[in-house]
Parts: sequence; structure tokens; C-alpha cells
Amino acid sequence: MFLVFQLYIALVRPIDSLISIPLHLCLAIALMILYKPLAKKYKKKWLWAIDIGFLIGLFVTVVYFIVSNERLTFRIMMVDLMTPMDLFVSFFMLLAIMEIVRRTIGLNLFIFIMIFIVYAFIGQYIGGPFRYSGMTWQQFAEMLTLSPDGIFGTPLATSLNILFYFLLFGAFFAKCGGGQVLIDMGMKLSDKTVGGPAKASVVSSSFMGMISGSAMANVSTTGVLTIPLMKKSGYTKEQSGAIEAVASTGGQIMPPIMGVGAFIMAEMIGISYVTIATAAIIPAAAYFLAIFVVVHLLAKKRKLDVQDEEIKYESEPIIPRLYQLIPIVVVVAMIFAGSSLTRAALIGVALSIVISLFSKKTRLSFLGFVAAALTGIRQAANIAIPTAAVGIMIGIVVRSGVANKLTSLIGDLGNGNLLVALLIAMLGCLLLGMALPTVAAYLISYILFVPTLISLGIPALPANMFIFYFGVVAQITPPVALAAFAAAGIAKADSWKTGWMAFSYALVAFIAPFVFVYQPEILLMGTVVDTVITTLIMCIGIIFLSGGVAGYFFKSLNNFIYRAVLVVIALLIITPETLTSAVGLVLGLAFGVYMYFQNKKDISLLNKNSQGVNY
Repeated sequence: MFLVFQLYIALVRPIDSLISIPLHLCLAIALMILYKPLAKKYKKKWLWAIDIGFLIGLFVTVVYFIVSNERLTFRIMMVDLMTPMDLFVSFFMLLAIMEIVRRTIGLNLFIFIMIFIVYAFIGQYIGGPFRYSGMTWQQFAEMLTLSPDGIFGTPLATSLNILFYFLLFGAFFAKCGGGQVLIDMGMKLSDKTVGGPAKASVVSSSFMGMISGSAMANVSTTGVLTIPLMKKSGYTKEQSGAIEAVASTGGQIMPPIMGVGAFIMAEMIGISYVTIATAAIIPAAAYFLAIFVVVHLLAKKRKLDVQDEEIKYESEPIIPRLYQLIPIVVVVAMIFAGSSLTRAALIGVALSIVISLFSKKTRLSFLGFVAAALTGIRQAANIAIPTAAVGIMIGIVVRSGVANKLTSLIGDLGNGNLLVALLIAMLGCLLLGMALPTVAAYLISYILFVPTLISLGIPALPANMFIFYFGVVAQITPPVALAAFAAAGIAKADSWKTGWMAFSYALVAFIAPFVFVYQPEILLMGTVVDTVITTLIMCIGIIFLSGGVAGYFFKSLNNFIYRAVLVVIALLIITPETLTSAVGLVLGLAFGVYMYFQNKKDISLLNKNSQGVNY
């Protein structure tokens, strides 16, 4: 029914948003109630009564919005009184969202919402900068379901109108063979290189990021293939898990889908999706370049040659299957040609199904069609629920003015210093990203920190990319590092060591957001010359940074001081000041020449010793 409804409003006739948005959420909640029933988890049949009660309540809610559509359309906020049914629906939806968040996402988001709800009612009793006049129960209920800032606001509207269709496309594209072609291409492109399996992980995950964007999904999809190969080729268990985690996390910053973050960002800040996806190209390329260099240097350090035949990745010939990539090529082309996002995604779904018919192995049976549809619908429900939940917090923040209060507080703490404000925002985004799904973390960070950054003169796009990146890399930031821990499970490695390795391998992702702010040319916000120069300087810095992280620069660096020097040189080069960058480049050149001749000296000494032994 969820799929039929979404296809109806996209292909047949749009429905008023006062009906379609609540119906989208109610169907998502109903689906997840059926997918995760209480009775199944707690082994008590009587708990079905609670789930049935929720399903009846959701049905009543849908009927309420259909019947009350005209009245709600002309209703005046903060003037017209709430009816008893208005109040019932508001508090029922709050209860349903909180319960489904607890079941599907966990207690972290549940607790966050509860903190905001408590603040909504006790704000007038709090002293200090976060004091406000408070809300009555009626005002709170109105904010929840009858306000554009509440549950049915912009984030959930984006889920309804865009995200559902792209997640459906991703599911069908993967099911119809396109996803496997991307993985095989990534594995084969690095087949005959030093550290091939690790590089294959990087390339495969970057390709899969175009259709998935979920770090955990990428780890489970590509990790089961790449991690065993990395271990066989000579990487340690922890290195194998860390490389896969970092590469998979990069899927969320990889255009065009960017873990659906680009779509939500576009709607929240009023910038076209194409602008955001285009701006993300150089940072994403820099991220994967950094990982690529790290894994190459690790291979050199561990003296790993091109892998033997017995540990090479085997797959069907790729060239005869390249036609299976037509759907994603067409979708991207349509988007950049100006087509609507929904239309592009639906054409992608149709093309995936048609192209699957060309091969017996990929041809969709009825059950295969149902499986792909259910995968896409479930992923869409898993996005709709946190976006609706965050709407509760957005409404409270807007009504209480807490964002403005936070702006003043951060300004006071940093005395107007931009770097201090950025560091505070970074810590806040990392904490939110560790506790919440990426979409929820981005939305909360958006309402809490973006106003502060914009008030300090940062344009909207760099400000949003700043918070988005830190929300993403929280997936590989200890002590939580969920993506790294998942990869460690596959690698049978120490989770803590894997987490810290992943953090160090992705160090460039903690630096890049500051570059967005101080040098927005990296986001294509400047002249071509400035963008090229900034990109080249960043790439040079990445090479030195990767050498420090991997512990190899022409030779193994067992001395920690050498590694620290490389990191410092990298930071100097990337620093957005001409003199500082020049100093870093000179020091880098000098250090590189020194290490080159040290390596030649070591090789010469080794050869002499070998000759002496032979003699």
C-alpha cells in the first residue's frame, strides 16, 4: 500500500500536502510496527493488542486529516482554538513516533527528543541564557502537527517527495545487477596493483556510495568481499577493518546521493540539489585520494606485492555487463539536465527493471520484484521516522528561540572568534553523529549550529557542508565508531584498535570542513584558477598527511617524530594563508629530499651487507 500511494501521487495525481505528508508518515510507522512487533520481541502474544491499537490510531489519524483538510487549510495558527480531535491526533502521533523511534532507532534519539520536550515545558523555570516563556499543552500540540515547523515540516516533506523514490531506485538498481557491477568494477580496477584488495575496497565503496550512501550498508555489502582479501594479502585484521570502514563511510559524502543528505540539505537551505552534488565532488575525491594513498603506503611499509593468483577477486567479465549501469547514468544525466528529482528516480526504477530482462541471472521474478520493493520501502520508512522525530525538536527550537540563544552563547565563549565557534560546532556535530542516524544528526546540527555559523559570515553552503561532514565522520570516531565496529566484526579484529585506526586513516575528513569555511573555492565557490590552486595545495597536503598516518614516506618511519613532522607539514600546507602554505611546501620539499636520500642510503647499506654475507 505504501508503494501504491507513493506511485499514485507521483504518476497519477498529487494530493494536498496536509493529507499526503501525514499519510506518508503513518504508512512508514505502520510498516515498521509490522516489521518489529512487540509480541515477537518479548514472546508475549497479548502485546499484539498494543500494536493493533497503534495501527487503528494511525488509520484514524489518516481519516482525520482527510476529513479536516479544508478546515485545517484555512485555520489560523495561534488564533483558532484546538478541537479535542486536534489534541488527540497531536498527542497520539507524538506517542506513536516515540515508540517507533525506540523500536527501530534506539534510545539515543528517544532520549534526545525527551530532553527537548521537557525543555519545552520547563523553559520558563530555567535561569540563564536558555530561559524562555514556555509553552502550554495546547501550544505544544499545535506545534507538533498543525505547524510547518513541527512533525510534518520540510524534512518529512522531502522524505515524501524525493527520498522515497531515490531509495526505491537504489534498491531496484542493486537488485537488478547494477550494484554488483559497481562492486566488480571497483575490485577489478585495483586488481594488479600493490595493496590491490585495500584499493579495491576504496574504489568499490566509492562506487556503491552513489546508490547507497549508508556506511553500515556499504560495510556489509563490500566488506564481506574485501576484508578477507585484504587479510590474505598481508594487511592486519585491524587495518583491513579500518580501511573498509573508512571507505564505506565515504559513501555518505559521495555524489550524487550522499546518503540522501544532499536532498535534505537542498530543501533546508534552498539551494538546488545539482549545486550541492557538484560542490561535493572535489571534497569527496580528496577524501578517497587520502584513503588511496594511505592504503598504498601501508602496502609499501608492509612490503606487500601485487597479490597472488589464489587471492585475486574472481567475477564474471565486466564489459558485457556494463549495460546494467545505464539506469544510474540516465538518472544522473537527467538530474544535471534539469529534470525533476522524482521523475529521474522513477525512470531509473523503470530502466532497472527493463534492463534486468536482458539476462537470466538478473531477470526479476515476481518475488524478486517484491523483495526489491520491500527493501526500498523499508529504507524509506527508516528515513521518514527520524525526519519526523527531528521535526519535534525543530518545532521546539523555533518556538523557544534556542538557536539564537546558542548563537549568543557560542559568540560569548569565543569572543567572536570564528575558529573557536567552528571547534564548538565540530564537537557538537560529532557528539550528535555518534548518537543518532546521520540524517537526524544533520537536521539537529542544522537548527542548532548553522544559524551561529551564518551569523559569523559563513555562506549557507559551506556552513551546511561543515556540519554534514562531521555528522558523517562520527561513524568512525571513537568511542562509538559504529561503522568501524561493524567492520571489525567481519574482520574478527579488536574493535577499539580498528576504531582508532579508522579515525586516523580518515583524518583528512576532519580537516576538510575547515577548508570549506576558509577556502570555499574547494566547493566551487570561486574562480576556476582559485579552485584549481586550492585543490592542488590540498592534494599535496594530503600526500604528506597520509605519509604521517601510514608511517611511510620513501621508507618506513618507525620514529614517531618523523610521522608528527609529516602531519605538521601537511597542516601548514593546507592552512589557508599564502605564507604558511609556502613554508609548509618548502619544509615538505626539504623533508622529502632528506627521506629520499635516507632511503637510498639504507638500500646501499643493505646491498653491501648482502654482498658481505654472500662473500
